[in-house]
Formats: sequence, C-alpha cells, structure tokens
Amino acid sequence: QVQPVESGGGLVQPGGSLRLSCAASGGTFGGYAIGWFRQAPGNEREFVAVIRWSGGNKDVADSLKGRFTISKEIAKNTVYLQMNSLKPEDTAVYYCAVGRPIWGSRSQQSLYGSWGQGTQVTVSS
Repeated sequence: QVQPVESGGGLVQPGGSLRLSCAASGGTFGGYAIGWFRQAPGNEREFVAVIRWSGGNKDVADSLKGRFTISKEIAKNTVYLQMNSLKPEDTAVYYCAVGRPIWGSRSQQSLYGSWGQGTQVTVSS
C-alpha cells in the first residue's frame, strides 16, 4: 500500500507561510484521496484538507479557508498544503493520510488507512 511521507514543517513567525509536502512512497496516489490532519498538544487530531488524486475534488476545513490551500503535482506524485497568514494556534503536528473515503465522509479519519509520520509546524515569534 502506498505510504505518505510528509516534509516541510518547521518554525515560522506569526503571519508567515509554510508549504508542506506529502509524497507517495511504495506506490502512487492514483485512485486515492489524500488528506491532511493536524494535532496540537492536548487536542484531538482534526481535519485540515483533502484532495482527490483523480479529478478536481478538494476541500479545506471551514475554519482554515482563505489561509490554507491544498494542491497536487501529478508529475511528482506529491500533494501540497500551502499555509499562509499562520497563527500560533496553527502550531501542531501535521499528518498526511491516504484513503478512499466517500466524498461525504472525507473528514473522517477512520477512513484513511495509511498515515505518515507527521511533521511539526511551530508558529512563534
């Protein structure tokens, strides 16, 4: 099964930007949905964004729309999460996950069967 591998996390000042990458290892993303989730200390893991590898379906959590965007680069078998105007409350471990959820359940974590190791994003001055 394809394994997602995240990269691109780090320390950024409030108001700054970061782009996270999720690359496919051991296969391709073909036929899958690729989701981003995050978990802040003391909080439950939450849905951030998702994109279908085939077709144009994509979505971002309502609370993050306008600041976060998700995209894909087919030639590189990679999905990106562009994060702008970052806030301290965006500090979390960001995970990439792969699955085949029906679109109506795209934010449901249990429907994603393969998860990356996570990448830390810290927003602080």
